[in-house]
Amino acid sequence: MKLTPDRIQAARRHLRAADPVLRSIIDRVGPYTLRFERDRFGLLVRSIVSQQISTTAARAIRQRLHALAEPAGLTADNLLRFSLDQLRGVGLSQQKASYIMDLAAKVADGTVDLRRIGRLPDEQVIETLIRVKGIGRWTAQMFLIFSLGRPDVFPHDDLGVRAAIRDHYGLADLPDKSTSHAIAAAWRPYASVASWYCWRSLDLARNTETVATGYPS
Repeated sequence: MKLTPDRIQAARRHLRAADPVLRSIIDRVGPYTLRFERDRFGLLVRSIVSQQISTTAARAIRQRLHALAEPAGLTADNLLRFSLDQLRGVGLSQQKASYIMDLAAKVADGTVDLRRIGRLPDEQVIETLIRVKGIGRWTAQMFLIFSLGRPDVFPHDDLGVRAAIRDHYGLADLPDKSTSHAIAAAWRPYASVASWYCWRSLDLARNTETVATGYPS
């Protein structure tokens, strides 16, 4: 099931009724403006590139990677034409270059079928994606939220979601898994929408637009 405009409105109504804290966040943030990423392969590449580096550095590497991939574009088959050294030439580490090559190979040979992955339930999507080196459960959850538009994904390990819970629910420290899930129980079956509002609440505090319309740049 994917979030549609009607389901988004139903999610907002549910969350406002179920959780007074989230109701306040929703009132401050406003409409749910996320536009789902249609380029599934590109989003996974972006997530690998962005690991453990600044947004500015990740953006520069992605721009050079796109330039390298022209004119055929950033596709699995096209990336397999390049060597690891060529990928490292755009600023990728040896490890990340190998991750992207592994992703491209698994997409090209059908191990990860991105054309049909949207037909799988959430946990099977995660199980499929974590076969790729460099993609863990958190990255797979981001794919579910930002690309497939799944409504009930709760990334309890996400630092932003945990920080928002700490700040808005009066906690002294970042919540552990059990505390996060206890708070998120009221958000079901729309934990993805609630998580987006958590991220946006942090954006508003920083005066940024990080996840306003899409996956963090």
